[in-house]
Amino acid sequence: MNTERPLILVTNDDGITAPGIRALIEVMNEIGEVYVVAPDSPQSAMGHAITINNTLYCDPITIDPDAPQKEYSCSGTPVDCVKMATREILKRTPDLCVSGINHGSNSAINVIYSGTMSAAVEAGIEGIPAIGFSLLDYAMTANFEPAKKYIKTIAKTVLENGLPKGVVLNVNIPKLSSDAIKGIKICRQANAHWKETFDKRINPMGRDYYWLSGTFINEDEGEDTDEWALKNDYISIVPTQFDLTAHQHIKELNNWNL
Repeated sequence: MNTERPLILVTNDDGITAPGIRALIEVMNEIGEVYVVAPDSPQSAMGHAITINNTLYCDPITIDPDAPQKEYSCSGTPVDCVKMATREILKRTPDLCVSGINHGSNSAINVIYSGTMSAAVEAGIEGIPAIGFSLLDYAMTANFEPAKKYIKTIAKTVLENGLPKGVVLNVNIPKLSSDAIKGIKICRQANAHWKETFDKRINPMGRDYYWLSGTFINEDEGEDTDEWALKNDYISIVPTQFDLTAHQHIKELNNWNL
């Protein structure tokens, strides 16, 4: 009988000291042997960026002296962290990679920009079951307690059942008390987008500079989407694939006689 505890890799994009990842580490310590490899500073909206023109540093760090996890602070992106963990730090392939808990939503089109989800996708590319967790609260004082029992349940279920090849999970959790969360919905990604604008300003030297802002627009009226689930007090789980091929349109494009 194999009594070895599962090996769990924890990472994020908000930085290794962010409250979200500290909460996630706490939950994962209840399940398995935990290694943390996370950015040394915030890396939000980095997508699947990797470091190729600069040196990378990845150093052991102690943040919670009484906690059992082993931690490494990485100078790179969330994807760099996963690559470093699997290539340089871990002695074997982890049984699970969890990324988060992100401060803010990664539902709908946000999954494309998300460093949290890109870390999970990178693990999935390596054949590691992976989950990205996000809480719909951007505040550094966000309360992660209501999410913990659901995160534990989802992680344990993935460890027990695995995931289909080429699929990772995008989990978003509404900003609600535990009693107010109605349950979990398996969803599709909503067809929504950002309408972006730039706030143009001039610095004291007379040079133009810009701040990106925008409005989130959801035109998807379906009741099977992550946006619907979250607005109706459910946790959303979207099975997310990293094969971006539009397979259903290959036949149509072949008729172009290129």
